[in-house]
Amino acid sequence: MKTKLHETRNDLQAKTRHAMIELLNQQLADVIDLGMQAKQAHWNLKGPHFIGLHELFDKVAEELEEFTDGIAERAVELGGIALGTIQVVSKNSRLKAYPLALVSGREHISALSGALAKFGAGAREAIDTAGKAGDADTADLFTEISRGVDKLLWMIDAHLQAQD
Repeated sequence: MKTKLHETRNDLQAKTRHAMIELLNQQLADVIDLGMQAKQAHWNLKGPHFIGLHELFDKVAEELEEFTDGIAERAVELGGIALGTIQVVSKNSRLKAYPLALVSGREHISALSGALAKFGAGAREAIDTAGKAGDADTADLFTEISRGVDKLLWMIDAHLQAQD
């Protein structure tokens, strides 16, 4: 996913910017995939808790869209290109493919919970990677994303913990 750097007056070293752009584009592929997985659950859900879960899955997708913009824009701020086409995403996402035959709320919750957890772990790795590279701003972006994903995961996981 290497890209040529565009001219910028950003004072981070070119080597650091290259590394951060690669990191950001990897996370971009993952978050776009995750957002589409949330929409897949939103569109195909069936069952007694339909409306509540339908709205929750849509909220998850909307919040992920905000993370997507932040990640893509940071890559461009550093002089890179945001690689967000479906072809790039399908080739580079580290998330498991979403099971297409799911119907019940519990099945969708379980699948989405796993994908959120995987993306959250990747965001925390990205915090460490950016920090070690000396890019506090990218680390801060991923810290914000990590907190947001943890909140979404909590909202999804709460449905798995219910006994009713």
